[in-house]
Amino acid sequence: QLQASGGGLVLAGGSLRLSCAASGLTFSSYRMAWFRQALGKEREFVGRINWSGGSTDYADSAKGRFTISRDNAKNTVYLQMDSLKPEDTAAYLCAARHMYWSLSSDPYDYTYWGQGTLVTVSS
Repeated sequence: QLQASGGGLVLAGGSLRLSCAASGLTFSSYRMAWFRQALGKEREFVGRINWSGGSTDYADSAKGRFTISRDNAKNTVYLQMDSLKPEDTAAYLCAARHMYWSLSSDPYDYTYWGQGTLVTVSS
């Protein structure tokens, strides 16, 4: 199971740090990703991190502003979001994909999902 937290209301230009705690799986064996879904829109890839935390990839919309990290000792992945914009408003979801499988930014390739945490960026 994945449990996301840390969402909230923030002014444009502000920062938030989301967390996603995993349980019931061997966390260090999973690639982790963050997606987001705005109201009425499709789920969108934000970024991912490999099993060790040594490699990350980001969507163009997140590059330079968002940072994904993980702490395998705490079974937790993080999404640090800086310079937030109103268009970042969405439910943010964490997801897990076993390291056996190839890299993917397709939400259909991810096995486990958190429930989402809402981020609202006000202008």
